Amino acid sequence: MDSPTKIYSFCSLAMAALFLYSASVQLNDPDWYFWLPLYSGACVVNLLNWAISSKTIKNLAEFTLCLGMFLFIKVVLEDSRNGISGFWSLDLSERVIREKIGSGLVMISLVLHLLTSHESPQVSMNKHRNKFPRYVDYGEKP
Repeated sequence: MDSPTKIYSFCSLAMAALFLYSASVQLNDPDWYFWLPLYSGACVVNLLNWAISSKTIKNLAEFTLCLGMFLFIKVVLEDSRNGISGFWSLDLSERVIREKIGSGLVMISLVLHLLTSHESPQVSMNKHRNKFPRYVDYGEKP
């Protein structure tokens, strides 16, 4: 990514604030050891991805995305096994629904960050097209 736009930076900071708040309220949750790394990792990626473009941030984003997918599947299976509510339910009084929405937001945020961090193939091809050869070989090769 060349340079972050103002709206991209604002959205990254807003999502980082949301995940920071989510991480701070997870301390009362009985399975906080799953959710705290998820939300804090998403917070770090959103805080630093718009400012620093590095391999470490990309690796952290990929790890946090895998953790988010695992926890989303865990919550969906727990919900379907216990029959708490349906998959499309938005009843936020249920813990599994809140966790499902939270992990879904983390996954969406990290997928968008990973998509914007990759350089498109056409851009890299255009960089090579602008280079001119320094010399030309004439004649037969031995």
